[in-house]
Amino acid sequence: MALQLFKIASTTVESPVTEITFSSIPSGYTDLLVYISGRSNRASQQVDNLFITFNSNTSSYSTRLLQGNGSTASSSTQPFRYASLSIDASASTSNVFSSHSIYIPNYTSSNNKSFSADSVSENNATAAQSDLVAGLWSNTAAITSITLGPEVSTWATNSTFTLYGVL
Repeated sequence: MALQLFKIASTTVESPVTEITFSSIPSGYTDLLVYISGRSNRASQQVDNLFITFNSNTSSYSTRLLQGNGSTASSSTQPFRYASLSIDASASTSNVFSSHSIYIPNYTSSNNKSFSADSVSENNATAAQSDLVAGLWSNTAAITSITLGPEVSTWATNSTFTLYGVL
């Protein structure tokens, strides 16, 4: 049987905001999928990092990051909610938005919640970067809200966010 996506919510940033929250997420799906086309207003930097928070809880996260930019690759483990997905920022090529997807299986189960994420950021003048993250939120509560924001700055105007339920 093919997976089906059902749009739960979508938003576009009309003026800079520090975070986007999807709240009151219904429990009728098996998994969740978030798509982001985003840009940070972080000054004098090519990238900012994406953070993710479930149910307004800022603890009990761990992530494993694989990262590459065409000439080097790296891997790291991080014990916090920053998914370290690279978001294009003010020093990147103008009007270029990074692309992100975050997949959250079994978001209503009574087990700890895993998630995976990937992103691509681009700077036409120099390089592109690709990131893959495997994450864990060590909490057994069902996920009812997801908050997404740049680590340092604000989401730029025209950044878009869409939340899907998966059956």
